[in-house]
Amino acid sequence: MTATAFIKQHIAATEKQIANTISLLQDDHTIPFIARYRKDATGNLDEETIEQIALQLKAYYALIKRKEAIIKAIEKQELLTDEIKEKINATFDLVALEDLYLPFKKSSKTKASVAREAGLEPLAKIIMAQNHDNIQQACQRYICTGFENTDKVIEGAQHIIAEWINENIYIRTHLRRLFLREATLDTKVIKGQKDEEKAQKFAHYFEWSENLNRMPSHRLLAILRATNEGVIQSKVRVDNDQIFEFIEKTIIKKYNTTAPIIKCAIKDSYKRLLYPALSNEILQQCKMKADEKSIGVFANNLGQLLLEPPLGEKRILAIDPGFKSGCKVVCLDEKGDLLHNETIYPHAPQNKTTEALKKIRSMCNAYKIDAISIGNGTASRETEHFIKKIPFDKSMQVFVVNESGASVYSASKIARDEFPNYDVTVRGAVSIGRRLADPLAELVKIEPKAIGVGQYQHDVNQNLLKESLDNVVIRCVNKAGVNLNTASHHLLTYVAGIGPKLAENIVQYRAEHGAFSSRTALLNVPGLGKKAFQQCAAFIRITNADNPLDNSAVHPESYALVNKMAKDLKISVNELIGNRDKINQIQLDNYVTDQIGLHGLQDIVKELEKPGLDPRKKLSIFEFDKNLKTINDLVVGAVVPGIVNNITNFGCFVNIGIKESGLVHISQLKQGFVSDVNEVVTLNQQVQVKVLEVDKERKRIQLSMAI
Repeated sequence: MTATAFIKQHIAATEKQIANTISLLQDDHTIPFIARYRKDATGNLDEETIEQIALQLKAYYALIKRKEAIIKAIEKQELLTDEIKEKINATFDLVALEDLYLPFKKSSKTKASVAREAGLEPLAKIIMAQNHDNIQQACQRYICTGFENTDKVIEGAQHIIAEWINENIYIRTHLRRLFLREATLDTKVIKGQKDEEKAQKFAHYFEWSENLNRMPSHRLLAILRATNEGVIQSKVRVDNDQIFEFIEKTIIKKYNTTAPIIKCAIKDSYKRLLYPALSNEILQQCKMKADEKSIGVFANNLGQLLLEPPLGEKRILAIDPGFKSGCKVVCLDEKGDLLHNETIYPHAPQNKTTEALKKIRSMCNAYKIDAISIGNGTASRETEHFIKKIPFDKSMQVFVVNESGASVYSASKIARDEFPNYDVTVRGAVSIGRRLADPLAELVKIEPKAIGVGQYQHDVNQNLLKESLDNVVIRCVNKAGVNLNTASHHLLTYVAGIGPKLAENIVQYRAEHGAFSSRTALLNVPGLGKKAFQQCAAFIRITNADNPLDNSAVHPESYALVNKMAKDLKISVNELIGNRDKINQIQLDNYVTDQIGLHGLQDIVKELEKPGLDPRKKLSIFEFDKNLKTINDLVVGAVVPGIVNNITNFGCFVNIGIKESGLVHISQLKQGFVSDVNEVVTLNQQVQVKVLEVDKERKRIQLSMAI
């Protein structure tokens, strides 16, 4: 089976689309470049589909490599036959491949291997042939050291038979399907854990039973976490009688003196070999599905958060709020550089409100502040109320921003390198300010899973999580585009074709030679060759460049084509850009070539209409209910404004302006059935919610959007 045929089994795309995409990937083209600038070759496949093709291509080559290793291992044992080799080469399912290899696996000494060494395999074959009416008599000649009587001889033969049953591909395949279809996961609280404080969050699962394959991802991950933390016991359960009946019908053909022996071997094989292996396999398979769903939720949330609207290049006063330790305040210039920092104490216990008010006013005037950014952590609402009461000399925009991960950034090497002379509190406040100016540029400095917009991110496959979240960051950075002359090393790292080393070289070159005046100047950066330039050039922007197309998403390879379009219209490229009337006169069919088709031409025309347009929406100010400060202010039945701050498979969490976020269960998102939370809400969406229930003791709030 070719790579294209293998991938087609998993991806909804044509063979031509897959084959062309594979060719581009193997030619070291990046996924963002392929998705944006090779649409005609891929048939307009989106980035996520191309990512899936790349993932399946990796799985295909891993499978080929595994086949080669298995063939080599069997060959080394001098047991490889043409039939076995043909079966291995024809198998493109990893589970089926491992089933084929199972009889040849070299393992530590087993009960069956001990029996074989004692010469009991011929007896096992006699029993399995089921033609002997007096098996006890046949056993006499197999008595030896370690197997001193017929009972022990029969037991040894049963161990060999049990191993054969375990290695039977037909039986394993059938049981695997049965486990997948009918297995339940049963839980029971561990004695002594029921009243433990840490166990209360898992109280729902103290006694639980549910079909494993149909169990929601968040529930399975919660049960596995409770199991790992020693709160509950969990076990995969199936109908053993049904399984024994199936295996007996498959193995036992005659009911003579061998039948009871084979029945014992079947039970031994199932309980000791098949059940442990298959129950673990199905649990891991369902865990993998749960991981993928959970990671999908996290990735979707992260993508929305990264593409949050930026305020832009403004002077910002940022506040990391607090009570006892005060509010850390920093002033940033248009580029996000730190101008000033100090601490104010407007809240209890110090209550230096007047002094704090004067300091804020003074800083806003001295540093010509345009907007104020407040972190949404402890004392956020109180600080927001305090700031909004200040009589500023000019109109001042006040924003509350999500500070998740700010503490992670402030203690990181990146933050220490940026601000070696300041402590973590100053760095955290700077991050809060920069998140308002450009969320994407700031959040790329933080490990994605530390941003905290997912569910059970610490319980899922960490390699898969990292790969998925890194892809999201790359996708978002390249979608938004990057200002070459202001972008940090960390932001440039995610630009297609660049990576950490070239990003470092670009920043160093910029520091030594000044701002870039053209995209082609990138070729002067040490180590940045034609291939890297091809991949990255169109994702970087240069404002006030010599060539206006350098501040657009038009790829340099298409500059000549744009020049021809302008020349045909008898105007300059400058006159063509943004001129909708002239652009509408362009007949795209006249410009189709072997290198670029209609998909690519449509993108060029769209870009010429609004070159360099940031795909992110405009930023708007949101107002919480002024009467809500703590959970004690909530009244059941009240309708209040809020912002969606996390999305899970079972609903979404909404920030209503107090410390605790409320849960809108999937059943309360809207009237009628909802299968996917993301179809109804997006991260940071402004919503109206009704308070259904308030549990002050457990700090839990139930909300509804179905109002």
